[in-house]
Amino acid sequence: MLTVDCTDVLSIKHELVVYVSDQVAAIPTLKNNQFTLSTLDDDEVIDTHTVITAIKEFLDSIDEGRNFAVIGNNNMISITSVSGKVIEREPPHPQEMFSCSHCGFVTQYQVELETHMKIHYL
Repeated sequence: MLTVDCTDVLSIKHELVVYVSDQVAAIPTLKNNQFTLSTLDDDEVIDTHTVITAIKEFLDSIDEGRNFAVIGNNNMISITSVSGKVIEREPPHPQEMFSCSHCGFVTQYQVELETHMKIHYL
């Protein structure tokens, strides 16, 4: 399991977790100021370098790449502001993300998650 500290980028945490978990094929779990990534198979290990690269790609895509350092230390990755500035964006409307506990499928609609969860019990 790998933990990503998002204290300086909380306003884009949801977008970031979706992008990174898709890039590394990992199951995301959202927490207050961070998210964790875990594999489907307990024997597999998530490559820290791949996660750091995915985070940097995402930050570059929103023109914030040079403002943040992505630092990996064992099973913890920190996204730290270089200048002390944090990303503060207000979403158009508050969005809650729902994640499947079986496979990591992420959606913003609870009904879609409930429908998705039924496929695990067929």
